Amino acid sequence: MNEYTIEVNNLTKKFGSFTAVDNVSFNVRPGEVYGWLGPNGAGKTTTIRMLLGLLTPTSGEARVLGYNPATQTKAMQARVGYMSQLFTLYNDLTARENIRFYGQAYGLSRKQLRQRQADILEMAGLIGRENTLTSNLSGGWKQRLALGCAIVHEPQVVFLDEPTAGVDPISRREFWGLIYAMAKKGVTVLVTTHYMDEAELCQRVGFISQGKLIALDTPDQLKQTQMRRHVLEINTADADRAMRVLKAAQDSGRLPFEEVALYGAQIHAVVPDAETFKAPIWALLNDEGIDVHSIEWIAPTLEDVFISAVK
Repeated sequence: MNEYTIEVNNLTKKFGSFTAVDNVSFNVRPGEVYGWLGPNGAGKTTTIRMLLGLLTPTSGEARVLGYNPATQTKAMQARVGYMSQLFTLYNDLTARENIRFYGQAYGLSRKQLRQRQADILEMAGLIGRENTLTSNLSGGWKQRLALGCAIVHEPQVVFLDEPTAGVDPISRREFWGLIYAMAKKGVTVLVTTHYMDEAELCQRVGFISQGKLIALDTPDQLKQTQMRRHVLEINTADADRAMRVLKAAQDSGRLPFEEVALYGAQIHAVVPDAETFKAPIWALLNDEGIDVHSIEWIAPTLEDVFISAVK
């Protein structure tokens, strides 16, 4: 068995003069949940499409389960699963009929399909709803059913392209429970997302921006190695007005923040040194008549790290 189920070496994809993926290299181990994190248009989906053999690289090479996706597409695809960011189930079929359709497409026997159908309905929480039209299912149930159809043939590697886009937080958390259940069985999962809380759940995360891989490690290691500045969490009586004041100070150069952003009801300010900047921030907000409850130096979130790494 190879040490890695996915191997990517200097992978590049150009569309005319535009470089969508730029000389990217990384490896993914068996049973690993690997996050591919970046903003829209960063090159996440293009990378997956090359790994699936749906796009031919301009240069570089990839291996999935030892197969070259560009030249051994059919043999490889029988052993991988793919769930795209676009909803791919048939709304005019029932949950059971969708599973049957995808199982037949992957060449499962009747006996295999009966067993896998039962397994997927249980996994997706659709026992009792197997004859419900897919169009009548909630977003969370649809996503779990789509995952079930993507793994109906029990693949060794699964590619999930923004699988929880538009799904409520509770359903997203349940979906990630299913991802880790697969990983515990040895399935390798490569998942793209722009949700930072989901990236925290990955064992390793690759940051991609404008087609380039800019950082790769565990979430904890990324926080330690990629964040060279400090994060201050500012809690005020009027976060919206405080944000306007702090952004104005940033734009004018009065306070050289690297980043100022709202995180729920708090503000995160990325500064060169936490102790140096606490007092000037407090004074600035007080001068504007904004009551400050607290300013604390906190550990960075993965979103803080990503923004810092991109910049």
